Amino acid sequence: MSLAALSENKVYTSLFDLKDEVEMGHIELSREADLVVVCPATADLLAKMAAGIADDLATTLILATDKPVLVAPAMNVKMWQHAATQRNVDWLRQAGVTVIEPDEGPMACGEFGPGRLPDPEEILAAIAAVPGLDISGPARSAPRIAQSEPAEAAGHEQDEAAPKTGGGFGGLLAKIIPRSTPRRSHEEVERSYAGLPDDEPGAIAGDHDEPAFNPTAAGSLLAKKGKAASAPPMEAPMATDPLIGQPEFDEDPAHRPLYGRHVLITAGPTREPIDPVRYIANRSSGKQGFAIAAMAAAAGARVTLIAGPVHLPTPPGVDRIDIETADEMAAEVNKALPADAAFMVAAVADWKTRAVADEKIKKRGSAPPALALAENPDILATLAASDRRPALLVGFAAETEHVLENATAKRHRKGADWIIANDVAFSDGKSVMGGDLNEVHIVSAHGVESLPQMPKDKVARELVQRAARALDAMEDNGNG
Repeated sequence: MSLAALSENKVYTSLFDLKDEVEMGHIELSREADLVVVCPATADLLAKMAAGIADDLATTLILATDKPVLVAPAMNVKMWQHAATQRNVDWLRQAGVTVIEPDEGPMACGEFGPGRLPDPEEILAAIAAVPGLDISGPARSAPRIAQSEPAEAAGHEQDEAAPKTGGGFGGLLAKIIPRSTPRRSHEEVERSYAGLPDDEPGAIAGDHDEPAFNPTAAGSLLAKKGKAASAPPMEAPMATDPLIGQPEFDEDPAHRPLYGRHVLITAGPTREPIDPVRYIANRSSGKQGFAIAAMAAAAGARVTLIAGPVHLPTPPGVDRIDIETADEMAAEVNKALPADAAFMVAAVADWKTRAVADEKIKKRGSAPPALALAENPDILATLAASDRRPALLVGFAAETEHVLENATAKRHRKGADWIIANDVAFSDGKSVMGGDLNEVHIVSAHGVESLPQMPKDKVARELVQRAARALDAMEDNGNG
């Protein structure tokens, strides 16, 4: 009852409900979805999915659907790590099912490790990133959802093309049971959105004030899916939802400004060990680098994210590699090449100890021990001098004084195309590090472009937009 009240949709719990079978049928119910989300997915349910068992309503719908399936596992750490569960997960992924990695942390049973249900924000981000999720088409004639326009006024043509059979378990079934999906013409879509504000957010490459990729916006979308699908959005939250009216990117891949490109990103701090207990590090949170990775992936790029020790979820569609030290990061950057563009956002420690103590260094009551230091590799400068240098190389500079002067000097010294510079503290004294806001200056050969203070995901959007245009210009000029 709670789910029904919150979602404003009927909740189905029984496989053989006579009333539902007469009105819809469990097979027909599987056809109504654009995406099947299994949350939470237990070890038992994963095993049934992998084996093709359909002995209840959930597993029957999963087996019958030809739509994308997304799974959010949640179980005891030992169950998640068991060979059988890992085998089932591998099989499901090979079959085209998206399986989100579970979170790691303390369990209700007292154990610690991977197996916790991912945060809702991570699940919503994964949903928003599903390619080809049609959120602008008409309703799938769901009788439990209030319609905004009478069914007899639709007058849509039928799409008689063969249904796609990738991503779900119902490929064979889709070939046996033909399905026609009503679609609106371009003119109908244009008329349905007449009256919306002109600055409604569009694709990444647009010059709008709102971000084109907002994972949390999927919340309002899901809560009102039936209303949004059946008619033009009439409520303010839906009218400004950045996902409404977006094209199906998998059918129009060229629409994404970084489609077909490889973007390499480093993020977070590095840790340089002193002894088994202590290390040299900094206060970088990794938020800006992760935001750029998320935006680049949303823009169609193949993204490699090399991350220091941070507690942030991996953005959807991003290949993440975790490291600890600057030497490890340098090695992984070299392995990730070639790349079209590189954003070196990580706050790499300048120094490391010459020798790491095997045992914890103790206080002896005398003078503190001398700490011999050596320079870490300069990853940005090394990459700039490499014969596999990315076409666009972007460095970052967090400064405490003379921000523009230091950033300009760093660009020349390192050989980067751009340096994204910021003061580590705002004018009110609040720190940028660890926060959600940033205020950056883009230092390039053309001068300095200063952006106003804004959320880090909007900073990421601005940088990705500019990177896409710069790469396109290089190709047009024959320099790509």
